[in-house]
Amino acid sequence: MLSTALVALDSTIVATAIPAIVRDLGGFQQFPWLFSVYLLAQAATVPVNGKLADLFGRKPVMYYGIAVFLAGSVLCALAWSMPVLIAARGLQGLGAGAVQPMGMTVIGDLYSLRERAKVQGYVASVWGMSSVVGPTLGGVFSQLLTWRLIFWVNVPLCLVAAWLLRRFEERVQRGHAPVRLDIAGSVLLTAATTLVVLGLLEGGNAWPWGGWQTPVLFGSAVVLLVGFVLVERRAAQPVLPLWVFGNRTVRVTSAISLLVGALIVGLSSYVPTLGQEVLGATAIVSGFALAAMTLGWPISAAVSGRLYLTVGFRATGLLGVSLALVGSLVLVLVDITGSLWHVALGCFLIGFGMGWVAAPSLVVAQSSVAWGERGVVTATNMFARSVGSAVGVAVFGAMVNAVVGDHPTRLALATGVHRVFAGVLAAVLVMALLELFMPDRVEPPTAG
Repeated sequence: MLSTALVALDSTIVATAIPAIVRDLGGFQQFPWLFSVYLLAQAATVPVNGKLADLFGRKPVMYYGIAVFLAGSVLCALAWSMPVLIAARGLQGLGAGAVQPMGMTVIGDLYSLRERAKVQGYVASVWGMSSVVGPTLGGVFSQLLTWRLIFWVNVPLCLVAAWLLRRFEERVQRGHAPVRLDIAGSVLLTAATTLVVLGLLEGGNAWPWGGWQTPVLFGSAVVLLVGFVLVERRAAQPVLPLWVFGNRTVRVTSAISLLVGALIVGLSSYVPTLGQEVLGATAIVSGFALAAMTLGWPISAAVSGRLYLTVGFRATGLLGVSLALVGSLVLVLVDITGSLWHVALGCFLIGFGMGWVAAPSLVVAQSSVAWGERGVVTATNMFARSVGSAVGVAVFGAMVNAVVGDHPTRLALATGVHRVFAGVLAAVLVMALLELFMPDRVEPPTAG
């Protein structure tokens, strides 16, 4: 539970401090990298950690993640420039790549499908409280004290999490097969994703979109992805087994998770900036606007278990997407230079809808495989969300930077954020199509 709070808090606390960080360290066009590098590092290591967890158990991987996350948080708090802060955020991402999927995997290990309906409510409540506190703390620290406290607050949380983990008795058997880490696959996948994000964030800024750099970067990414597929087909213990893409349930849930990641980061990155730089609200008030999304999410997720056990996974997901669609239309259609409460309403509806989309899709993925494959499947789902977030923040950043340029004005920022809201609406529409392919019920395998 505390590991969930740790990741949830860090996911939202930075967003409301972005204007203060930019004023202190500079680099407005670079700030999307604070999210991208974190998410890239997380995405690159989630599959590896999932494989290690299936081989050696969840507890050692969780210890590693907490330690690395702690080190990254300290370096973030001490950062003296934007590049240093970006590098430190990458280290945080490496730790989060172990902490987040291990927490979700342990839940899948310890509880049955019906029990998870109740446990999911507890997890959602922890996520909800942390996510509401996160934007508020970020606003309070950056407005009244210093933005560096948003990273120092992680230190006691990491120490308490590590202490509590000592008392946890793992109920699963560790594997005894020889370990062959898929280093080549990890490097290829990370490099390909990095090139895509680099091209999206720097294209139109560091070089024109029509420049030679654009086809070189994206072409190289395609080549690396092809190489990744070839390596995975021959690897004894692939970092991302290709069989997961042959499982229709895993394919659909991973695609949904990818879109959820893009949607979250689009709102988290730009709602606080909209509130402070366009609407003239304080950092604290802007934090509450973003908290509206993270408040609605756990409320619906807390009851999602009972809902999908009653009406099925597909119906639950479609209900959630419908609410998110209404919220997206609120954001797109209202005058965003008007009231921040309209934006908060749209965020709340989207968050409420996502509670009936994200959690059930992960439960479906976990329940469709046996224990020995659950770590990889959970990691694949988390990996898809991380990639969606990393690429999403790059796409949204490119959309905003194309309008804003080097000298952001109130009108330019308003136009750029409106484009982000339109992108969120597009993501929700695609998500609605994917929900039609979700299974209504799932029968967990009896053998592990």
